[in-house]
Amino acid sequence: MSRELLVVQRARKSFQTGKTKPLEYRIHQLKNLRRFISERQGDITEAVRRDLGKSENGTQLFETLGLEGEINLALEKLSEWAAPRMVEKNLLTISDEVYVQPEPLGVVLIIGAWNYPWAITLQPLVGAIAAGNAAVIKPSEVSSHSAKVMEELLPLYLDKDLYPVVTGGVSETQELLKQRFDHIFYTGGSAVGKIVMAAASCHLTPVTLELGGKSPCYIDKNCDIRVACRRITWGKFVNCGQTCIAPDFILCEPSVQSQVVEEIQKCIKEFYTDNPETFEDYGRIINQRHFKRLMALMEGSTVAVGGASDESQCYIAPTVLKDVTGDSKVMKEEIFGPLLPIITVSGVDEAIRFINEREKPLVIYVFSQDNKVTAGWVVTTVGTASTSSATCAAV
Repeated sequence: MSRELLVVQRARKSFQTGKTKPLEYRIHQLKNLRRFISERQGDITEAVRRDLGKSENGTQLFETLGLEGEINLALEKLSEWAAPRMVEKNLLTISDEVYVQPEPLGVVLIIGAWNYPWAITLQPLVGAIAAGNAAVIKPSEVSSHSAKVMEELLPLYLDKDLYPVVTGGVSETQELLKQRFDHIFYTGGSAVGKIVMAAASCHLTPVTLELGGKSPCYIDKNCDIRVACRRITWGKFVNCGQTCIAPDFILCEPSVQSQVVEEIQKCIKEFYTDNPETFEDYGRIINQRHFKRLMALMEGSTVAVGGASDESQCYIAPTVLKDVTGDSKVMKEEIFGPLLPIITVSGVDEAIRFINEREKPLVIYVFSQDNKVTAGWVVTTVGTASTSSATCAAV
């Protein structure tokens, strides 16, 4: 009998005792999770530094502050969320007492991601605890230092049977996916997402898949290009580009390409100094495999800004690429790194066609002062897609 099976069986047995039903128990576990984040901030920071080269400020901003906010919200709203909700009666129920009573699903599997190893893994856990579920937590083995700290320290604060941490690589994850869960929450790439969904289908298990994509930016020639480039630079290069909703590439007209490059170059210098390699708030690529993948993506494109790298440090400078087409290597997959291609188009209509001919992105960032332009993007690219969103900025 595998370790993973035993863990799941133990979690289900503990859940079936009804221990998680009382709100007082859930509140106690949520407060313990909040205490874990507070008391172990130093351990979390050091683990993230070793995994991603992230600074203490970066860890607080992008990992733990949001977690604490999620926990505080759950504590504030839990009694309201768990209360029965009255339902409007109809002819069939007119003589009945009709309401919806929220109930825990059961045992949940949370498969975390390596790019934000604490926020992405523990935020779903907050919801699982608040809803009265048991949860098996599988941190990404790629962010190995964070996974080790989570495995060693989280059980000191949370119920070890109801909220176990399972570490390991592909084989351990595959073994977990063979078990029956009541919900699976996975964050990561679409290739593994397909595997997760296929495994869940064997038990008709509902899934939440938070996947990435090639999220484009469209810069209208009549917008405030300085402001647009400042926002794009921040969103692209934070966490060294390893963010699922990071701008993946820019679409703009040829007449403004030079200005776009110039403004982004200024912003990179302002945000990360003349030498980002020595700047504490500019991180590193997660490992050498991803470093080599990113370096290969630059082949065939022209480096307009940046391009410096150091494989021994998994360092790639904030980089802007030009002379990029839809057939370039860098356009064949989600970049997930500090490379920002610019593709020139004749205008908004060609930009929309370019995006619609490809897989639907997770986010679209549109920068324009023309309300007709921004409204057109929402209608023609994401108006019928429940999984996409558009950010339209009048700048």
